[in-house]
Amino acid sequence: MSDEASTKTRVLVVDDSKLMQKAAMKMLGGEFDIVIANDGLEAWAQLEADDSIQVVFTDLTMPRCDGYELLRMIRAAGDTGLSHLPVIVVTGAENDESARLQALNGGATDFITKPFTSVDLLARARAHANYQRITKQLQAQTTLDALTGLANKSGFLERLQQDIAYARRHDHLLTLVCLEIDGFRDIFLKRGKTVAEPLAVHVARLLRERIRKEDTAGRIGLGGFALSLPAGKPDGIEGMVERLCAEIAAHPPEVDGEIVPITVSAAVYSPEVHLGPTAPEALERCQTQLEARRAGKVAQTTEKAPVKVPVKAPEPAAPVAAKAVETPAAAPAPPAAEPVALDPLLEQVRLGNKQPALEKMPQILNRLLPIFRLLSANQRAQLIQFLQQLSG
Repeated sequence: MSDEASTKTRVLVVDDSKLMQKAAMKMLGGEFDIVIANDGLEAWAQLEADDSIQVVFTDLTMPRCDGYELLRMIRAAGDTGLSHLPVIVVTGAENDESARLQALNGGATDFITKPFTSVDLLARARAHANYQRITKQLQAQTTLDALTGLANKSGFLERLQQDIAYARRHDHLLTLVCLEIDGFRDIFLKRGKTVAEPLAVHVARLLRERIRKEDTAGRIGLGGFALSLPAGKPDGIEGMVERLCAEIAAHPPEVDGEIVPITVSAAVYSPEVHLGPTAPEALERCQTQLEARRAGKVAQTTEKAPVKVPVKAPEPAAPVAAKAVETPAAAPAPPAAEPVALDPLLEQVRLGNKQPALEKMPQILNRLLPIFRLLSANQRAQLIQFLQQLSG
């Protein structure tokens, strides 16, 4: 990339039409550094690899991944710099009013209709590039996450760097915790921010309640959080985090009158501060541990089929030179018990007849055992607490 291009604002144009790509290059290339993608998947790869892109123009109808899906991925990105990018949707005669409304609800910033002039395209590119530049400048001046009131990622890293320096000077421990709401991106994509954002606020409140004045809590991603705990002992913090995860699972938040069950994964990491790690390095190592733990958590939910071990038949007994003793025929094996049918028993309980279910309780529990084995640690803790409440 030339020095001249590096000083220009970078704009991503997403369209499978070569004609539209050439038109955008001709109209915007003199003032902007243009990056081209043929569909939503190429565009997403560009956006993940290049954080200098300031504005996105996208068509709606494309192969493999259309403009709607690209919008969903951008708005659900964990990086707020990416999730807040201005996205201008290019519409044509094939896109009716309902298509535009769908794009608007998906997070479109603006629209431009084909055919358009170079003045129209330049005006929108300039306006949104300037807005994005001013927004980034303002974001750089704040250290708080607007949704939760915790530190944002830049604010957290700034405080973490101070904690590392202090711990190194005074030979103190420093412990980091990274937490992630499981499946948060899917919740955001499928149910929208009206459900997802209250879940993030709920977890943020519980974190704030559990830290000391000298600790720092930050929201570092869409559903990701981190704690910096100076002089905190890892063993004690591990216990605190386990109790927190169990509480979140046992007491799911209520959003608009609906209980929304969630679980949280966490990792605890103590950086070797005397080696002088930077705050981003320490946070990245803690996040790596969290990703490994989450991968193991997923693996544990897949139950392996039992391995059948062949049993060697016993050697036939040597003939004995004595009077043969007639042995009684072996008793026939009892017939295998049929699996208990749960639905009829549940119906009888509903009608007030509990005795049949009580008599078959061992078979019922045995029937449910494969389901119990799929539960995560947090879900088991939630189940245990629920059963304790019943017994109380």
